[in-house]
Amino acid sequence: MFKIPLADVKEKILKSGKITSEELDSKLKTKINELSGLISEEGAAHIIANELGVELFSTTQQGKLKIKELYAGMRGISFLGKVMRKFEMREFAKGESKGKVCSIIVGDETGTMRVVFWNDQVSLLNSVNEEDVVFVKDTYVRENNGNKEVHFNDKSSLEVNPSGEVVNVVRQRVAFSRKKIEELHGGEEGAEIFGTIVQVFDPRFFNVCSNCGKKVVEVTGGFTCNEHGIVSPTMSYVMNVIVDDGTGTIRNVLWKNQTNHLLGVEEGGMVKYKENGALFEDRKTDLLGEQIKVMGRVQKNEMFDRLEFNVQMVERAKVEEEMARLENKSV
Repeated sequence: MFKIPLADVKEKILKSGKITSEELDSKLKTKINELSGLISEEGAAHIIANELGVELFSTTQQGKLKIKELYAGMRGISFLGKVMRKFEMREFAKGESKGKVCSIIVGDETGTMRVVFWNDQVSLLNSVNEEDVVFVKDTYVRENNGNKEVHFNDKSSLEVNPSGEVVNVVRQRVAFSRKKIEELHGGEEGAEIFGTIVQVFDPRFFNVCSNCGKKVVEVTGGFTCNEHGIVSPTMSYVMNVIVDDGTGTIRNVLWKNQTNHLLGVEEGGMVKYKENGALFEDRKTDLLGEQIKVMGRVQKNEMFDRLEFNVQMVERAKVEEEMARLENKSV
């Protein structure tokens, strides 16, 4: 079963013309109440789509899709895209054997996606260069740290610069839309909020697989990854901050790269905070009162029954930019 984000489910329902936005919001609340709150808003949206006869995804389209139409859990999918970036091949140890992994970023007019090649599949990239058009066939989509990525398997194939196929426009990045915190409901993709940091939590450190980036489990003699077995782990971390924009507050989740960017440090600079948490107290004080702009998606944390902002990009406030925005609104 593949996972369609709540925002996409709502968009598909509304595009059907069978219901208005206000009616959909009302039906979602009613459905959740009917089921005594035992279902998420995303689950309720799926039920409503089924009741209205709205097809969220047609298996007949799975032969060739746009990148925006790819969802985690899909298998046997194919799509066309332009190679925006080609990364270097990396070798890794898996038990007593060694493996290889390489990836490319492919894009079309709807978005971009990382495509991952393993071991013998890496040789498929020998003839691939940036700006080439590729037809990726019979692959599967998985989720990695909240991001979707395509993986090759034994049945997958790659055609480089197929005859008659052109990708003229590539959507380089998500178009982020400024939102007030009070307007957020959960499931929003490409959201942007601007506010002040009012609370900072200590970073949490954990070990991840150096090959796939997933958390590893410590066992006798080392660490093990569900996919790659015994591995040499790398350090990762996550930090939370509460942001207030005057209409409400929301917890922001910053993973490794976003934490580095906000703090202005690299991984090596974080080691001292892991070894001595007291050193982080001054940084927490410095961050309080800072105005930042964060871009990403809004998720519902079911365990704590709260909305959280999963940060994809973070920037310190640019006063001139925000003043110009306010002036444009007042015109």
